[in-house]
Amino acid sequence: MSQETHHEGGPARVVTTESRYSRNPLVRYFRVLGPGLVTGASDDDPSGITTYSVAGASLGYATLWTALATFPLMTAVQLVCARIGLVTGRGLAGAVRHHYPRWFLSVACLLLLGANVFNIAADLGGMADAAELLTGLPSMAFVPVFGLTIIAVTLWTSYTTFAGCLKWLTAVLFAYVVAAFLATPDWRAGLWATIVPEIRLDRTFVGTLVGILGTTISPYLFFWQASQEVEEERARGRRTLAQRRGATPDELSDARLDVATGMFFSNLVMYFIILATASTLHRAGQHVIESSRQAAEALRPLAGDAAYLLFALGIIGTGLLAIPVLAGSASYAVSELFGWRAGLDFTPHRARKFYTVVAAAVAAGMLLDLLRINAIRMLFLSAVVNGLLAPPILVLVMLVGNNRAIMGEHVNGRWLNLFGWLATAVMAVAALAFFATSFGG
Repeated sequence: MSQETHHEGGPARVVTTESRYSRNPLVRYFRVLGPGLVTGASDDDPSGITTYSVAGASLGYATLWTALATFPLMTAVQLVCARIGLVTGRGLAGAVRHHYPRWFLSVACLLLLGANVFNIAADLGGMADAAELLTGLPSMAFVPVFGLTIIAVTLWTSYTTFAGCLKWLTAVLFAYVVAAFLATPDWRAGLWATIVPEIRLDRTFVGTLVGILGTTISPYLFFWQASQEVEEERARGRRTLAQRRGATPDELSDARLDVATGMFFSNLVMYFIILATASTLHRAGQHVIESSRQAAEALRPLAGDAAYLLFALGIIGTGLLAIPVLAGSASYAVSELFGWRAGLDFTPHRARKFYTVVAAAVAAGMLLDLLRINAIRMLFLSAVVNGLLAPPILVLVMLVGNNRAIMGEHVNGRWLNLFGWLATAVMAVAALAFFATSFGG
């Protein structure tokens, strides 16, 4: 695949009716769900759960409005990435490599890989802590178990099986919705905080707000979304770039539905995590939380065993969902940068370098945990790298989405441009605020 020399443009391909299309709208809806749903769900990983738990514990209901505000921004950005994958037949890095400076992409891929390794380590640590809570066994025993299991499943299952497993794993996130109801929140106060934004300029509020934005609109999601659209195309038998190039109105409509569903689900779960921790930890005066494990432990006496159990099990399930996405997105970016054969539909024998990067990213995360590097420090370093990377990558995503030489007639429309560029501006301000609050004293 890396040797293909086809150019974008040309006539759109003709797509025959496929088995996933059904006259029953509900059946068709669930068949359409795929890359967008998994991408959105993977955003609520253990490190994200920690961030949202910190927000609820420290600030109560005050940040609930962010779940509403970030939804259109996330949806626009991820939809632009999905359209890039569908129209060009390449992942994001592949599309950029053929039209923009290679040095910039090289730096971006290196930073992405570094940020994802720290994030993988933090997620593995969170999963291991949750497993210790549930079993009483030392957490360090679970780090290699989870890490090696994820590597094995990623390497030795077919793409269809792998994608199906990730799709079903998204159901674990409903645990946080149930946990929030068990926490008996003040619904009137929660609704008011949702529709009436509260913004304060103190260090705690600004730092928490920046953390929410950074963990919600993350660069690894951009690369994963575009590459998974390409994987879906390959799974339907479109093996060459020429067969994948272009997109039909039905495909673009399906992508829009899939992405909107995934981002809505992601923000819904974010909302209920903040709601659950605000209704228990903040209400009880426990305002300092540094890990998802602390949040789960603290829920037990305040909301009961059921909420505690759901919260802890959810951490493990979201880690199993998110870590393959983190490792895979980095591997797609690096492989496309160097023109290597890349894709989860290939066997390890046919895409050695791609799978080597996947396995190495997870192994590096395991090593950081086994060296007992502080999980909060790893999250902080990941946030720093993502803060540096998100604004320029978003600019690049929007430029590609508006480049007629790449996208042809499918360049961004008015609403995609409005919310996409707004997301870019918000993340740029968030990055500046992050460094100001972190290093400015």
